Amino acid sequence: MSADLLWGLLLGAGAIAEAYGLWSRKEGDTLSERTRAWFRVRTKPGRAVFTVAWCGFSAWFLIHILTESM
Repeated sequence: MSADLLWGLLLGAGAIAEAYGLWSRKEGDTLSERTRAWFRVRTKPGRAVFTVAWCGFSAWFLIHILTESM
């Protein structure tokens, strides 16, 4: 199986899960609701952990994408 196909299937499965969550309107079915629950962002420590994780990942990914192809 090619990497493009595998990543495409993974992204497609995520899109289907998100579409179902939006369509069902059931509490906690969307990715954003799950992320809030996993990181417990309603608490100060949860917000701090999510903020550090998100900013760290974003910075790493930006550098990774912009420098790996040079």
